[in-house]
Amino acid sequence: MTKICRFAPSPTGFLHVGNIRAAIINFLYAKKVGGKFCLRLDDTDVERVKDEYREMILQDMAWLGLEYDEIAKQSERLEKYEAAKNKLIKSGRLYECFETAAELNLQRKAQIASGMTPIYNRAALNLTVEQKNSLRSQGLTPHYRFLLEDKITSWDDKIKGKITYEGRHFSDPVLVRDNGVPTYTFCSVVDDIEFKVTDIIRGEDHITNTAIQIQIFEALGAASPDFAHLALIKASEGKISKREGGFDVKSLRAEGYEAMSVINFLAQIGTSESIKIYKNFDELVRDFSFDKFSKSSTNYDISELAHINQKLLHKLDLSDVKIELENLGLAEMDENFFNCLKQNISFLSELKIWWKICKSEFRFNNKSEDKEFLKLAASLLPEDTFDTTCWQNWLEKIKANSDRKGKELFMPIRLALTGFEHGPELKFLVNFIDREEILKRLGA
Repeated sequence: MTKICRFAPSPTGFLHVGNIRAAIINFLYAKKVGGKFCLRLDDTDVERVKDEYREMILQDMAWLGLEYDEIAKQSERLEKYEAAKNKLIKSGRLYECFETAAELNLQRKAQIASGMTPIYNRAALNLTVEQKNSLRSQGLTPHYRFLLEDKITSWDDKIKGKITYEGRHFSDPVLVRDNGVPTYTFCSVVDDIEFKVTDIIRGEDHITNTAIQIQIFEALGAASPDFAHLALIKASEGKISKREGGFDVKSLRAEGYEAMSVINFLAQIGTSESIKIYKNFDELVRDFSFDKFSKSSTNYDISELAHINQKLLHKLDLSDVKIELENLGLAEMDENFFNCLKQNISFLSELKIWWKICKSEFRFNNKSEDKEFLKLAASLLPEDTFDTTCWQNWLEKIKANSDRKGKELFMPIRLALTGFEHGPELKFLVNFIDREEILKRLGA
């Protein structure tokens, strides 16, 4: 049987790292077992869903290379949910309720004050047809709750192990709102059945949903999928939210992180192993295993992502980043330049300034006390192309003909040629600067 996984984001905000982590792990598992990976947009929340969020989900997925075999929108499947709703009503598992939000809140407060567990009291089950008609005549529209069975629900979670819940500890969940719109809990099950989803991989904040949804699967006459619940990743202040700044995928892309760096980080954070740097999905898929995932939450540290980005760039070849370089206006960059400088950058965009420094005309303001020294350096500049030996010989000649050494000798030359105190090694950079340009920058 073909394994089928799905990523089901709600387009009510930009995707944050917690969302996309689940997408990445679903994708890797599907590839590992030769299965299918589907994208489903859970977009029935008409008040909060926006087209810009839908579009950004697709852009984020494309940027990360998370190619899906099928895509669906819940907003285009309302007739499917209506059919499932009628089926549950007919079987006695879905019932009408007329309580307002204010009434339910009062009921909850009273239960807590009495030391009771705040769960719905099922008062609506005792309403007669006449009472329901009377409530309708008062302008009240029913919402629909799913009648949970008082039984033990359990499953073998691929990450958490054996999980068990008792139905009596839950309120009967609302599956259809009073405006007729079905809830996520309900739509998700209907879709998972129709798309023959075999494995649901999502955050541990859905564990109680799973216990409820297993009963819905059964009530609709379907076997429930296998489940894997990922421990959450947290910011230092607590749980990451799609409304928190700095944690959305869109921002990471704009800040210049490589897609594969984000994938490396989120695919391996919260596992028993230190994060390895993989160049592509094939390498990641080969080593993927649920056995590596921790049952405990882990902190999301963006400084670690920056370190991963740097290490990944060190491993890449020019061919791996050719399109990105073209987008940066660096299509002319050759392999020698890239290989020399990639060890000294944390983001690919940093190459832009060094390419400009090497290939354009610049005049940096040399300190007055260094001007005679720099003219001396210019007079000793070798005619030959620089290599390591030539570079060292030049410095030795400058040292022998001046009273400078160490930083006093080296730093004025670096500032004159690049304008920066730090950066790629100068012995490599000078190979890419025209000799006449070097002489002009030295003030010759």
